[in-house]
Amino acid sequence: MKPIRILQVVTIMNRGGLETMLMNYYREIDRSKIQFDFMVHRMEEGHYDKEIKQLGGEIFRMPQIKPGNYRRYFKLLSEFFTNYKEYKVVHSHINENSSFVLRAAKRAGVPCRIAHSHLSDLGIDFKLPFRLYARYSMKDYPNNYFACSVKAGQWLFNKRSTSPKEVIVLNNAVNTKEFRYNENIRNDIRNELGIDKNQLVIGHIGRFNKQKNHEYLIDIFHAVYKQRSDSILTLIGDGDLRQAIERKVESLGLSTNVKFLGVRSDISNLMQAMDLFLFPSLFEGLPVVLVEAQAAGLNCIVSDTITKESNITGNVDYISLRESPEDWADKILSTSYEHKDTSTILNERGYDTETMSKWLTSYYMDHTL
Repeated sequence: MKPIRILQVVTIMNRGGLETMLMNYYREIDRSKIQFDFMVHRMEEGHYDKEIKQLGGEIFRMPQIKPGNYRRYFKLLSEFFTNYKEYKVVHSHINENSSFVLRAAKRAGVPCRIAHSHLSDLGIDFKLPFRLYARYSMKDYPNNYFACSVKAGQWLFNKRSTSPKEVIVLNNAVNTKEFRYNENIRNDIRNELGIDKNQLVIGHIGRFNKQKNHEYLIDIFHAVYKQRSDSILTLIGDGDLRQAIERKVESLGLSTNVKFLGVRSDISNLMQAMDLFLFPSLFEGLPVVLVEAQAAGLNCIVSDTITKESNITGNVDYISLRESPEDWADKILSTSYEHKDTSTILNERGYDTETMSKWLTSYYMDHTL
C-alpha cells in the first residue's frame, strides 16, 4: 500500500520556525503511511530541500505571492490541482495567503483543506490592504483550522464576519531528547566560539527582520554590557536587516561581544552554550525556538506581546517592550542561569515530536477516508 501524500504549502523551506516544526514532524512520522510533498513560493533552494528529497518528498515551485502577480498565480494554482489530483489533504502554512491556495483546492474537489495560523499579527507595510483582504477571504475555503496557539487561531480565524470555527492547536513540538542539557557539548561549543566558561552568554535565534526587533535587542544587550562587560550575545540567523544591525553593534563598541553566527543546523548544541535566551519580538504565534530553548533547560526573557501559552515549563518571564533597556538588563542579570531538565513536562504537555507525530498521522489518515 502506497503512503498517503500530503501537500504542505509554505513560503520556502529555510530554517524558520514553522519550517523547523514541519521537519520535526516529517522526520518522525511513519513514512510508510504518510508522505509529505511541499509547494513552495520561491525559486531558490531552501535549506531543508535536500533533506526533503532524501526523505522521499517532492518539491513544487510557485512564484512569490505579491500584488500585481495574483492573476498569474491563480492560473498556476488551477493548473497545479488539475495536474495533481492525488492530493486529498492540502495543509497550508502561509497564514492569510492560505485562502488563495485553499480556494483552488476547493474548486478542484480536495476534501481536506487545512489552514494553519502561525502568527498573531501582520505588522504594517504596503501590502497590508491585500493581506487583510486575504484574511477576510479565509472564511470560505478551509474546512479544517489549525493554529500554533489559541492567540494565533483567534487572530486568523475568529475575527471575521462569520461565526468562529473550531480551531485545533497543533503544538510546535521538538525532539526533547536532542535538546536535553549536556555539559560536554556546552564546553565544546564554548571552546569553538572562543568563550570562557565563566562568561555570561545570552542567546537569540531569529531572522533579521522587523518582527524580531533586533534594534531593541542590541539596546538591551548594551545595557547588560554596561553592568557586566564579559557578557556575550550570540545572534543566530540571517536576513535583510543583518548588515544594519552589524553596523549598530560596531557603533556601540560591542563587536567583540556580539557574535553573528548566521544560519546554523546545530541549534540544539548552540543552546547548550547559552546561559539565557532573549526574545523581544514585536509579535509571534508560538515560536518553535522558544519551545527549543525551554527544552534545552534555559530560562527565557521575552516580550509580553508573545502569548502566555509559550510558557510551557515555567521558565519564561515576560516584560513589556515599553520598559527601558535598563529594565530588561536588570531582569536578565537577576535571573538564574541554571539549566533544568524539562523533558518530562514537555512530553506530558504534548510538545515532543514522538507523541504528536502519531496524532498527526492519525488525523491525516482519518481525513482521507
